[in-house]
Amino acid sequence: MLSPTTKRASLLASGAAVAGLLLSSLSGGVSYAADHESCRPDGLYKTPGVDVPYCSVYDTEGREKMGADHQRRVIGYFTGWRTGKNGEPAYLAKDIPWEKITHINYAFAHVGGDNKLSVGTDGPDNAATGMTWPGVAGAEMDPALSYKGHFNLLNKFKKQHPDVKTLISVGGWAETGGYFADNGERVNSGGFYSMATNADGSVNQAGIDTFATSAVDFIRKYGFNGVDIDYEYPTTMKDAGNPLDWQLANARRAGLVQGYAALMKTLREKLDTAGAADGRHYLLTVAAPSSGYLLRGMETFQVQKYLDYVNIMSYDLHGAWNEYVGPNASLFDDGKDGELAAANVYGSAQYGGIGYLNTDWAYHYFRGSMPAGRINIGLPYYTRGHKNVQGGTDGLWGKATAATCPAGSGLTKCGDGAVGIDNLWHDKDTAGKESPAGSNPMWHAKNLEKGIVGDYVTRYGFPANTTLTGTYVRKYDPTLVAPWLWNAQKKVFLSTEDEQSVAAKADYVVDRGIGGTMVWEMAGDYAWNAAKGQYEMGSTLTSLMYDKFKAATPYGAKKSNKPLPAKAVNIDAQFTEFKLGDSNYPITPKIKITNRTNTTLPGGTEFQFDYATSAPGNASDQSGFGTKVISSDHTGGNVGGLKGDFHRVSLKLPAWQSLAPGATVDLAFNYYLPVSTPSNWTVNINGTTYALAGDLARGTTVVEPGSTTPPTTPPTTPPTTPPTTPPTTPPTTPPTTGCTAPAYVAGTVYTAGSEVSHKGRTWKAQWWTQNEEPGTTGQWGVWKDLGAC
Repeated sequence: MLSPTTKRASLLASGAAVAGLLLSSLSGGVSYAADHESCRPDGLYKTPGVDVPYCSVYDTEGREKMGADHQRRVIGYFTGWRTGKNGEPAYLAKDIPWEKITHINYAFAHVGGDNKLSVGTDGPDNAATGMTWPGVAGAEMDPALSYKGHFNLLNKFKKQHPDVKTLISVGGWAETGGYFADNGERVNSGGFYSMATNADGSVNQAGIDTFATSAVDFIRKYGFNGVDIDYEYPTTMKDAGNPLDWQLANARRAGLVQGYAALMKTLREKLDTAGAADGRHYLLTVAAPSSGYLLRGMETFQVQKYLDYVNIMSYDLHGAWNEYVGPNASLFDDGKDGELAAANVYGSAQYGGIGYLNTDWAYHYFRGSMPAGRINIGLPYYTRGHKNVQGGTDGLWGKATAATCPAGSGLTKCGDGAVGIDNLWHDKDTAGKESPAGSNPMWHAKNLEKGIVGDYVTRYGFPANTTLTGTYVRKYDPTLVAPWLWNAQKKVFLSTEDEQSVAAKADYVVDRGIGGTMVWEMAGDYAWNAAKGQYEMGSTLTSLMYDKFKAATPYGAKKSNKPLPAKAVNIDAQFTEFKLGDSNYPITPKIKITNRTNTTLPGGTEFQFDYATSAPGNASDQSGFGTKVISSDHTGGNVGGLKGDFHRVSLKLPAWQSLAPGATVDLAFNYYLPVSTPSNWTVNINGTTYALAGDLARGTTVVEPGSTTPPTTPPTTPPTTPPTTPPTTPPTTPPTTGCTAPAYVAGTVYTAGSEVSHKGRTWKAQWWTQNEEPGTTGQWGVWKDLGAC
């Protein structure tokens, strides 16, 4: 693949309910269902030996419970720095459209120099835990909580909106390889790169353990429902991610993928263990790149099995890091992408004419290994843009080459990014100079479109008498599903989103059974202020998605589009030995098959699996296994979208090669565009077809080939029979009352089963809690009312 690196913004960064299920208020719930496995999402890894309370979050189809009017996710990033303290407009927890969203990702925490999760030193200037907003209606602190800041307000509003979940997002563009100290200066500590991977490329398990333990402590302390990892990027592609991190990251490239996998596995296991103790399932998610270039260096993104869901950063697909002028976040390819054309992607038979810089391609990449419902597509509430654009149609697919690149960008050739009034949300380089990017909130872009100079421009350093040059004309391409503003006089191109494009993307989510959407960031949404005659911060686009999703059918909860065998066997199939960086093309890993059954597999044994249509259906092998694509849900180019999800592959052990118990065989696999971990495996052994245990499918039972009973070794999929330990179903008769329980004390940590007396009544904690006053959490909350005393 010959594409330049695409990168994320430097701005960034239902089935039936289980009987007896008790939902929570502030931080998730507790399930009294005996069989938690019945609620485990298809393909999600389960920590061995831990009874994970999946039913606190998922229903018996493995779908997330988000409230009756939320059939799909609407995940909004809430940033910690829009406090209003710097003179710019504030966006606080009170401004979030709580009724319209399902999840909030707080951006950002970071990896501290001690490898622990951190938001900096506590104090009145700490936006997350110490800051206050006196006199601001709706920003009054909850006195029951021991901390202030955004975290206090988020938890205050969560009590009013118990279906909304919050996650702490760690990293982002600016804080993946370091962090901002309390004085605002960046500390190049190594961040994720050094915490997860040693200098020699080996896994830093000690650093990972420290971080994961601190993450559990953090979410318990501050009432979060889980952890969202924004590691940008654990890829072997040289010079990927923030240029400030290149020196440290490039030296570790060979080990970054393995460190990432170890990090996610450790986090999953520690969150599962903590969740079992606390009576709730904690979420683990990631923000994942959508660029085919970056994903090529991430092997098969094998961390997907540890994730409740993945949020695709399907934006920043074009921007001022290069000269190719195109949409920030197009839904589809149109066969005319200037960057892809320059790399001969459309003319190469190996690529199959598939354009890989669009949301639909990225979705199908992940669909190859995950149910549609465990995938969320990303939408930007900000613009990207160039100035001095030459050629193209109203700027689209033109070029804009900068004479010099911004200091600190690490680039020797780059695009001519829009500046000034066309770059309101600009970052600054290390010298404090504006970084050209054409980055604006959508409310500012709407004002540009209408020829309005908002009264807020003075708060961004522009004079009150600022006037606009030229006219910003809205354009729209229905094939790409992409709007933009074109100023012919200034030759400025600003890629935008608005009601038309967001409605089309919401329909796409509904039609394909996708889990939902993720937006960066909520403060960029808009609303019309008739009194002032201008657009300002609002919730127009988020409300539109809510309206589209509330009547949608439940999302797709299965990995496979076809029924798979209910019996599975313990045969491992792993993709290994990927070449690094630009050497990894064509993509030629080894498929390593290990027989962990007690039965010899005879020569000729056939395996089948699916891989994503993000790559053309021309996979092959060079090892004599007869690997061939036997069916395809999509053929040809992808203008207007890929038409299906999977290619089905068949391969057979050579006739002369049996595979004894414990033995391993490998073959050289060959394909041309990235795919996530191939899945939906089957194997035919002596005329009977089985699934593979490693697919982690719901409802399968691990057996010995030819047998109807489970093997003597522990299965990788939990049995479907209830556990022998008594279920934790609440008693049918209330316990006796009486003020014998100790008085409730604010700030004390209470665990499941703790009883307290408060205001003349006895209360029982249903799960871990701190600073939630009995009597304030509602009938589905943490405190169960045991009656007067």
